[in-house]
Amino acid sequence: MITQELINPKSIVVVGGSNDIEKPGGKVLKNLIDGAFKGELYVTNLKEDVVQGIKSYKSPVDLPQADLAIIAIASKFILDTVKLLTEEKGTKGFIILSAGFSELNEEGKKLEEEVVNTINEVGGSLIGPNCVGVLNPNYQGVFTLPIPKLDPQGCDFISGSGATACFIMEAGIPKGLTFASVYSVGNSAQLGVEEILKHMDESFDPETSSKVKLLYIENIDKPQMLLKHASSLIRKGCKIAAVKAGGSEAGSRAASSHTGALASSDVAVDALFRKAGIVRCYGREDLISVASVFMHKELKGKNIAIITHAGGPAVMLTDALSNNGLDVPHIEGDAADQLLEELFPGSSVSNPIDFLATGTAEQLGTIIDYVDEKFDNIDAMVVIFGTPGLFKIFDVYNVLDERMKKCKKPIYPVLPSIQTAEEEIADFLSKGRINFSDEVVLGEALARVYKTPAPAPAEIILPEVDKTAIRNIIKNTENGYISPEDIQGLLDAAKINRAGEAVADNEFDLKKSAAELGYPLVMKVVGPVHKSDVGGVVLNVKDEDSLVREFNRMMQIPETTSILMQPMLSGTELYVGAKYEDKFGHMVLCGMGGIFVEVLKDVNSGLSPLIKDEVSSMIKGLKSYKIIQGVRGQAGINEEAFAEIILRLSALLEAAPEIMEMDLNPLLGNEKTVVAVDARIRIEK
Repeated sequence: MITQELINPKSIVVVGGSNDIEKPGGKVLKNLIDGAFKGELYVTNLKEDVVQGIKSYKSPVDLPQADLAIIAIASKFILDTVKLLTEEKGTKGFIILSAGFSELNEEGKKLEEEVVNTINEVGGSLIGPNCVGVLNPNYQGVFTLPIPKLDPQGCDFISGSGATACFIMEAGIPKGLTFASVYSVGNSAQLGVEEILKHMDESFDPETSSKVKLLYIENIDKPQMLLKHASSLIRKGCKIAAVKAGGSEAGSRAASSHTGALASSDVAVDALFRKAGIVRCYGREDLISVASVFMHKELKGKNIAIITHAGGPAVMLTDALSNNGLDVPHIEGDAADQLLEELFPGSSVSNPIDFLATGTAEQLGTIIDYVDEKFDNIDAMVVIFGTPGLFKIFDVYNVLDERMKKCKKPIYPVLPSIQTAEEEIADFLSKGRINFSDEVVLGEALARVYKTPAPAPAEIILPEVDKTAIRNIIKNTENGYISPEDIQGLLDAAKINRAGEAVADNEFDLKKSAAELGYPLVMKVVGPVHKSDVGGVVLNVKDEDSLVREFNRMMQIPETTSILMQPMLSGTELYVGAKYEDKFGHMVLCGMGGIFVEVLKDVNSGLSPLIKDEVSSMIKGLKSYKIIQGVRGQAGINEEAFAEIILRLSALLEAAPEIMEMDLNPLLGNEKTVVAVDARIRIEK
C-alpha cells in the first residue's frame, strides 16, 4: 500500500542529515531545501545542533511527529530507528537510502524483513532500502543529480537501479525529454516497480496524470500485477516502455521437451510485455528514444516521409526504417510535381524529400504542408536538419516548431548539429521540443512503437472445452509424463484435432489395432524422449509382416514400454508447445515443426490465456510464415485451423494448470486441416 505520507508528506525528517553535502544524508537534505519543500523539515544528527540552517535533533526520540522519514544511517541502526518512528512519531512513509541489506548477505536479508514487518504493522510504505530516493512534485527526496525541472506531462519513471535512473535522466534531459516523477525502488523490499505502477493506475487522472511511463526492471517479482496495471494504464491512454535487464542465461536450462528448452524466462518477459502493450527496450538510449517518440503525436501508420537537406542521414534512416518493417513509400503525382516547382533545381521529392544544403526555412515549411495535407500515403514525417555553421538557423527551427503545433501528422525532428547549432537547438528545446540526434536510433524506436500490439482485453473468452473430463484425467494421473491414453483424452476434451492412434504392448493388440486404423501406419516407441535418435520411429508400415517385425525390434529399445501406431498422414510439419513459467503462468509457443523447431528455433510465444488476435500475430510473425501461406506452387496451410488448435491449447492450460510442459510436435497441416500427430505432456500437481 502506498500512503499519502510517502507521496505527499506534510513533514519530513532526514535521519542522518549532514552538513557535508558529499554524503547522502547531506545531499538529500540540500535537495529538499533547494526544492523548496513546503512542509516541516526536520533533521537528526548525533553531533550537530544545526544542519544546513535547520535545527538538528541529537536523537529521534526528541523529534516532533513526522509523516516521512528519509534514512541515511548505517544499516545496523535502522531497525530501532524505524520502530521508534512508527510507534512514537506516527511515521508512515519511509525512504531508506542506506545499503547493507538483502543485497549484501543473508543477515542483511533478515534485517530487511524485520524493517518491512515493522512498517507493515502500522500500514506504512517503504521505498528501498539501497536506493537513491523519490522525486515528485511535492519533494526532491533524492541524494543524487540530476534533478530535472518536473513537468506534469513528462515521464513517470520507475527504476530498479538508482544509478541507471540517474544515467537515463542525464542522457534524456539534454535531448529535451522531461520527467513528471522518478521512483528508485532499490531492493524493492516492500514496494517494487509493480506496486508503484499499480498505484499510478489506481490513482490515474486523465486530466492531470502523466501519460508516459518508463520502467527499468531487473527482476519481475509480480508479473501478473505488472500485466494487469500496465495494460489498464495503456487502455486509459498511457504509453509504457520498459527495459528488462538480466535476460541472458549463461547456460541452457535442463529441459525434457522442445518447449522447455526454448521457453526461457526472457521469452516469458517478451510475452508479458506484448500482452500488456509495453514497448520493450534494450538499453538507455533505446528507452530514451522510445519515450521521446511517445511525446509526439501518435504514429498511426507505417509510411514515413523523410525530409532532409543532407543525403547520408536520409539513406541511413531509410535503411533503419525498411529493415524494421516500416516503409518509405515513393511520392509522385501532381502534388509532388507542384512541390518540386517550389524548391531549388536539383531537389527531389520522391522520398526522401531532399531540398539540398541550400534549402531555406520557407521551403521546409512548404514541404511539411504538402506532406501533411496532400500526400495521403504518408502517416508521419522525419525532418533532418543540421548546419555546417556558416549562418544561424533559428528561422528553420522556428518553422519546424510552428508546423509541429499545427500539423495533423507527427513530425520527428533530427537535429544532428548538437555543437555547431547548440544555441539554436537549445532555443528549440526551450519551447518544449525534443531532439533525436541520431536518425538510426529514431528509426528503430519508431519501429518498436509501431509494432508493439495494443494490450489484450481484461476479460478473455476462450473456446469451450470439457473441463469435467480434463479434471478427471488430471486427478487420476501421477506426476511426470502421462500415458498416450491420457494425452488422447486431454486432446479430445479440448477438441484439438488429432490423428487416430492406438497403443499396444503385445502382438495380439498390435494386429487388432492396426487392422482398425488401416495401413500404411507410423510406429513410435512409448518411453524414450527422443524417439528418432534411438530408431524409435518407423514410417510407412504397409503390411502385417512389417508391423510385427518392427514391433519386435522396437520393443528391445531401452526404456520402451509399448508401441504407438497412427495412420500415415501427409502435410507440412508444424509445432505448438506450452510451458509453465513460475509466477508468469503458461507460455504458448508455435512454429514450424519436426527438426526445424530445434535447428532453426523459429518460434513465437504468447502468455496464456490467448485471444485470436494474439495467436494470429504469433503465426504471422514467424520467419517461415511464407511457407504457411504457400510458396512456389506448394499449397499453404489452413491458418484458421492452426490458430484454432493454439487457442484450444490455451483453453486446455487454463483448465489444467498442472501441465508443466507440453509438445504437439509435429502437427501436420495442409490447405484443409491441421492434425496433431505426436504429443508429450508432463504434469506436476
